[in-house]
Parts: sequence; C-alpha cells; structure tokens
Amino acid sequence: MTDTKLKQNSFLHSLSRLFPFLKPILPRLVLGLLSALAASVVALLVPQVYQVLINSALHQGGETTSVWIAAGVVLVLGALEALFVALRRFLVIAPSTMVEAKMRTTFFNHLQNLTVAFHDRWGSGQLLSRAMSDLNLVRRWMAFGSIILVVDSITVVLGTFLMFTLSWALGLVFVAAAIPIIISGYRFSRYYREVSRKSQDQAGDLATAVEESVHGIRVLKAFGRSREALASFSGQAEELQATEISKAKSLARFSMIVTLLPELALGTALTLGVLLVSTGQLTVGALVAFFATAAVVAGPVEFIGPLVAMSLSAKTAIDRHFEVMDTENTIVDAEQPKTLGTVRGSVEFDGVAFRYADSSSDVLAGLNLNIQAGETMALVGVTGCGKSTLLQLVPRLYEVTAGAIRIDGTDIRDFTLDELRTLVSVAFEDTILFSSSVRDNVLLGLDGDPADELLHQALEIAQAQFAYALPDGVDTLIGEEGLSLSGGQRQRIALARAIAAKPAVLVLDDPLSALDVNTEELVEARLRQVLTETTTLIVAHRPSTVALADRVALMEDGRVTAVGTHAELLAGNPHYRYVLASLSEEPKDLDSDLEDLEGDLEGAGR
Repeated sequence: MTDTKLKQNSFLHSLSRLFPFLKPILPRLVLGLLSALAASVVALLVPQVYQVLINSALHQGGETTSVWIAAGVVLVLGALEALFVALRRFLVIAPSTMVEAKMRTTFFNHLQNLTVAFHDRWGSGQLLSRAMSDLNLVRRWMAFGSIILVVDSITVVLGTFLMFTLSWALGLVFVAAAIPIIISGYRFSRYYREVSRKSQDQAGDLATAVEESVHGIRVLKAFGRSREALASFSGQAEELQATEISKAKSLARFSMIVTLLPELALGTALTLGVLLVSTGQLTVGALVAFFATAAVVAGPVEFIGPLVAMSLSAKTAIDRHFEVMDTENTIVDAEQPKTLGTVRGSVEFDGVAFRYADSSSDVLAGLNLNIQAGETMALVGVTGCGKSTLLQLVPRLYEVTAGAIRIDGTDIRDFTLDELRTLVSVAFEDTILFSSSVRDNVLLGLDGDPADELLHQALEIAQAQFAYALPDGVDTLIGEEGLSLSGGQRQRIALARAIAAKPAVLVLDDPLSALDVNTEELVEARLRQVLTETTTLIVAHRPSTVALADRVALMEDGRVTAVGTHAELLAGNPHYRYVLASLSEEPKDLDSDLEDLEGDLEGAGR
C-alpha cells in the first residue's frame, strides 16, 4: 500500500481543483442547475394552487369551473417539471462524460511522464482505482450529485419560507427539527470523510492484490500457494468490508435522523394545525397547502444524507486524483536542449553516483567508464554490484545523483527525452510485452509506418522467426504481457524490438538468459554482425555473453575496478576469474576457447 496521508483540504478547495476541467462545460452545467431548480420551483407552486382551489372553490356554492382551471394549472405545472428534469439530464450528462474522459487521459499521460522511481513506490491497483473508479465517481457526482444537492438545499430553504408564509407557528416546528439535523450533519461529514478515504485506499490495495495474483498465477499454481494467496486476499477483503459496513452504519444513522425528525415534525404540525383551524386562526386551504409543501420538502430532506455522502466520497476521489497529479516529474527536458549533428555513439560515465530515494547508501559511487563509438562493452560483476542500475541511467529511467553520462561528449540531460530515447534502445532481462500484435511490439520504438523488411530483419537477427508460424503470423495478438509465449520467445521478441529501433546506443540487460544454448549461439552470431556499427553496453550474467564484447568492465561495489579484453582480465584479475566461475555454465564452444586460453597461459608461465 502506498504511504498516503489524508490532506484536510476544504470541500471548496478540492472542488476548485476541478475548475480547469469544468471551465469548457460550465455554461451547460449552470443551465442544467437552473433547469433542475426550475423543476423544483414548479413542484413548490403546486401546493399554492391547492390553497387557492380549496379556499375559493371547494365549499358550498363554489364554482366547478375553478376546479377545472386548477386541474389544468396543475397538469401544466407537472408537464413543466418533467420537461425541466429531462432538460437537466440532457444538458449535463454528455459534458460530464467528456470531463471524465479528459481527466482520465490527462491522468494517464501524467503517469507516462512520471519517473520509474514513482512507479516503484506505487501499487498498480492504487493507480488503477484512481484512473477508473475514482473518476467514475467524480463524473456521477458532477452530473447528478452536485446539482441535486444544490437544488435540494435551495428547495428546503424556499419550502421552509413558503411554510412560514402559510403559518409561522407550524414553520417553527420544522425549524426546531432542523437544528439537531444540522448538528448531526456536521459530525457525520467529519467522520464520513475519513472513512471514505480509508475505503477507497483499501479498494486500491485490493485491486493491486488481484492484479498481482492474476499476473503471477503460474507461480502460485506451481508452488501450490493458491490457498495462501486466497487467505491474504480474504483478509484484505474483510478489512474493506468492515470499512464499508462502518460507512453504511454512519450513513444509516444520519439518514434515520433526517428522516425521523421531519416525520415527527409533520405529526406535531398536524396536531397543532388542526387546533389552529378549529379556532379560525388558519384556513383549511392554508393547512392543506402547508402539508403539500412539506411533502415536497420532505423528499430533498431525506435525500440529503446520501447526497452528502456522495459529495464527501467525490471530494476524496478528487483529492486522490490530484495526489498523483501533483507529483512532480523530476526527469524533464533541458530548458535549452542540444541536438547531435552526426551521431557516433561514444558513451562516457564520468564520476557517476546513484542512490535510490528510500536508500541511505549509494548503489553506484564515482563510477568512471568510457565506451568508444561502435564498441561492445560487457559489464561483469557479482549480483548487487549495480550493473542493471547503471544501464537504466543511460536512457534516464533514473537520474544520476552525481556525475554525468555523456553521448558523443554531450551530457544526456541536455537532450530532450524523446531524442535521448531515440538514440538509446533498451532490452531488459525482465521482458515486458504488450497486449497487441507481434508486429506492434517489435516496431514499438519506431514512428511512422516502417516497411516489413525492417520487421523481418529484426526478427531474423533475434531468431524470432517463430512469429510467422503463429495463427495470424506477425499480426497475432500475443495476450497480456505476452504470457501466451514462452520465456525464450518473449525475450527474443524484446530483443528484436531493441534492434528494430536502430539506435546509436544499444543497452542490453542479459537479453539471452532465457534461451537454450543452440538458439543463443545463433542469436550471438547475428548480433556480432549487427553490433559492429552500434555502441553496445551489455550486462553479462553468463560467460557466453562475454564473448559478444570487444572489452569487459569489471564492477565491484558500484565502481568499475578493471577494464580490458576478456583474455586480459582472465589472465591478470583474480576477482574476474571468481566472477566468471560464479556465472551460469557456458556453452561448449566457449568452454573450449577458455581451456585453450588457460593452456596457453600455463605454457607461457613455464
């Protein structure tokens, strides 16, 4: 769960955050509000017709014409009320969906721009709930809750005023009932705001749990941990259930008060009203009009509880949305970006240091390394020495905390992110594919409409020709995260994607780890041809990968401690020999080469 704190912003402050999105549709929202208000005013006029009718026509000697006129007026008022209600929906529903879509698109765009460090801290379910359920709630509140809450509040005020004009004594009864409702509403809003935030955060955590379980279903089944996953999920679901029950109880208590007290006031007013009529202090028509007005007001009063709850939930949703939107993107384009005329592709690491935001120690500390244009450099070191972290600094997925990385002598922070990530292409060890076709995944890093020749070349180099044998060939949808493919197939598609981008600098994080020995040999043979013109930085977790490199950089504790050819380091660096011995078993051809080299070294020693 993300470490979030409830910000005690006022409701108006949270609402003001929506103004830039609401501004284009504000005229229609105002017209929708006025339409809803007109429907409410029309409803309040009907009781006044009853008063006139009863006092002027419903008595001995009254004219029947007055009855028909009154009935016609009531019919017209009813039709007007229905028209205004329909007009309100027509005016606000479509624009509110436009606002929801715009907010969701802006949210997604912001997520794309935020740093990888941000996504390391946040659960995917939390972001998903903010992008989907929270914005859906905001949209429903904009189109319905906000307008009805304002209209109902005005209706109660106008209705109370009309009741006072009919009988001040009976009006006081309703005012007396309103005082405890106001006090209860204040307490309810304070509690409901907190529990609503807790509920929505728990729902986000639950969504994260579902997503993790679905993506890791093979692991859970393979290790027989489905029951444990269910137990953990059930615990989280029960916590959310308890929170929702607490919300429901709080709303039920408040709804009981706003329903019970007006009903008690009606009973008291009825008794008092009959006494006033019997003494001649109030006409029958005024009494009927009073209770008809009270009936119109009763609906909004009873509905205020759910509307307040909906408004508080919407406020929480707005706060949660802008909690992400307010997160600053710390990796941005330079104010005055530079461009390279002729790209050679040399890479220099100058005193590079890096530490993660939640760490007290450096992962990289004063690292220096120079890679010549067109050279292939292998990074070798024990687990945790910082190899993979170093690779992620090149395309600025993370930002160096000290020092600089330069391409052709230009600091990578002086490029725009678009240009930098055009110059640099990456293939990670943990392969991520998208729920799209093989073609779209391989050509992801290219703009425009590339020719099929480029696609074929990339697939051939990565030994991913199996794509043509899929049901729809390279247009086959490979499913979410490519899980319909084997690990080796996914890794070859990812490697083809990096190659197809034709970068000046190719960054590979052990891209062949999931391949069998024979396939690996074929891929390596083709890569040797491709990498002759591309500057390549490759993390080697297997001795066979070292064979791809022109030179090898040995890393220890976040620094490069030795640089040389494979033979030079093998002959003169004990730690390099130790690292090689700790790597996975190498293919036969490399074993033979190493045995021959060691024999030559022993012979030279004699």
